Amino acid sequence: MHKKVQEFNDYREKMNGKILAADNKVIKRIFNLDTNAFAAGHLPVKTKELLGLVASAVLRCDDCVKYHLEAAKKNGVSTEEMMETMSIANLIGGTIVIPHLRKAVEYWEALEE
Repeated sequence: MHKKVQEFNDYREKMNGKILAADNKVIKRIFNLDTNAFAAGHLPVKTKELLGLVASAVLRCDDCVKYHLEAAKKNGVSTEEMMETMSIANLIGGTIVIPHLRKAVEYWEALEE
């Protein structure tokens, strides 16, 4: 696994563990809702991850973009599908999303290594 991907996953796991260990009912419910929202339903997981990717890019959350890129990759999204999805994000979000597109492409390349 690429160092950049490993560092992101290690940090996310460590901090999620600390957050969930605080045993806050609202936070636990939000985490659970997030997990369940991206489970297979009327939309396939792959589609949901691409929707999450667009929303994350438009909201300019690089950690969220990384998370959804990784989940999308695991669910069979091709580079072409990822780029088309990010083109929609840039259309909706405007040119301010371009720096996040750069970071997304860099992270995608790390996922492919």
